Amino acid sequence: MAKVSASLLVPAIPIGGWYYKAIGDRKAKQKEVRSRVRVPNVQSIDDLMIEKCQPGDVVLFDRRCHNCAAGPIAAFACIVGKSFLCNEKGSGGNNKLVDIGTFEHAGIVVPGYNENSTKAEKLDPSNLYLLEATASEGIVARPLLTRLEMSQSRTVLLLPLTSPGERRNDENYDASLKTQRLKRHLQKSLLKFRDTWVAESQKQGYASGHSTLGIIGAFGYVMGLHKVNSAPVSPSAWLVVSALQEAGVGMFLSERTAMECKVDGFLRDHRFHDGEDVVRLRPGW
Repeated sequence: MAKVSASLLVPAIPIGGWYYKAIGDRKAKQKEVRSRVRVPNVQSIDDLMIEKCQPGDVVLFDRRCHNCAAGPIAAFACIVGKSFLCNEKGSGGNNKLVDIGTFEHAGIVVPGYNENSTKAEKLDPSNLYLLEATASEGIVARPLLTRLEMSQSRTVLLLPLTSPGERRNDENYDASLKTQRLKRHLQKSLLKFRDTWVAESQKQGYASGHSTLGIIGAFGYVMGLHKVNSAPVSPSAWLVVSALQEAGVGMFLSERTAMECKVDGFLRDHRFHDGEDVVRLRPGW
């Protein structure tokens, strides 16, 4: 009995030390963000990124797994996701974008207002939230700027969503009535999706199972069982693809389309890449 206790205690000590440090780093980051001095007319990198964001845009994170303060299981899920679900072939592979990071977590930009918001809040283009599936709070929507400032990821990548005929990089572009209607429908759909899944997450206690789902999904993928696995390959990719499908943007090829998606599938343009590891959008998007 003593030997069993000792064998459990030995690995628990470094894990406990790591977890204590991860929580300390998270608290230090929170204090830094709260005490940050905002200089008028001076924008940070996060401020500049927010200016470019619109509802429907996808944000990818190359997380530092050792900084995961949600717990040892969450950190293990992060490591497993990077090991099994990220294309690390770099420039020698088909996906040159992986040279800048191994992305295993994703979120989608959604409107930040609700039915009780003022007209000014609803018209404010910077009133944006990031909807994501997490181990700490379940499916949650948080202010986009705060989420980016709190991130300890190596790299954060913004993937803009462009509607048919839209030219987001053209400062002189005036959106057509058709584009405006598409944008309104997109925002309304994302707003409904956000409220539905945040409430469902709280009701079902999703946070407690997020990491386990991620581990099962990653192992199922590497073993070739992802087509029959009841868990999504990547919970965060599943949520984002489901949101795009709900908004009429993502292709709904089968009941398992969102379940079998990986985060790095967002890095492949479906117009030029074939195969199942590609997130497909409707024509024109």
